[in-house]
Amino acid sequence: MNDADLLPTVPIRHRRRPPAEMVREVQAFADRMAQRRSVRDFASDPLPDGVVEAAVRAASTAPSGANVQPWRFVVLTDPARKRRLREAAEAEEREFYDRRASQEWLGAIAGLGTDWRKPFLETAPAVIVVFEVHQGPNSPKPYYVKESVGIAVGLLITALHHAGLVTLTHTPSPMRFLNEVCERPPEERPYVVMPVGYPAPDAHVPDLTRKPLDEVMVRW
Repeated sequence: MNDADLLPTVPIRHRRRPPAEMVREVQAFADRMAQRRSVRDFASDPLPDGVVEAAVRAASTAPSGANVQPWRFVVLTDPARKRRLREAAEAEEREFYDRRASQEWLGAIAGLGTDWRKPFLETAPAVIVVFEVHQGPNSPKPYYVKESVGIAVGLLITALHHAGLVTLTHTPSPMRFLNEVCERPPEERPYVVMPVGYPAPDAHVPDLTRKPLDEVMVRW
């Protein structure tokens, strides 16, 4: 490769903050993210125009292997399509809970009170279905696909929380039915389903605790 093959560059836009401001800002951000919870009980109130688009735009800033950006975000708001999604997901989930799930897995999630019923897929005003985009007629070969899409989903969760919305990462198994519901080509592979909205007025979440910093971080 010679210099002619390199992408053009631009100066990075970066402001170096005073140390005290850095610590204050990141601590405030960590405190805000500590309030984030996965929610399964949604209000049906509509979302403000543009909020989902802005959150997806934030997710799309994620780094990706070779900058291929191998993701597709399909936003479902049509009631009939959300109903199709729920019916198909519940059919797969019922089979999973009744036949395919191990007793170990069922025991691990028993305290969360989840089962094959997924009303949030229909109640939430929007559902974002995230796909990995693999090589196809109109898409190049991607690299580090799961890592790239996983980072993008993390940013999407963060952006939605920052906007004052709640969501849930739902992964029905198997997920290929999502291609039909969302009318996506075979080179796009379902990654996660995320209902988005406001919590229902009577919504409750499990009283979970998160591991302290000294259990998740190692420093040498």
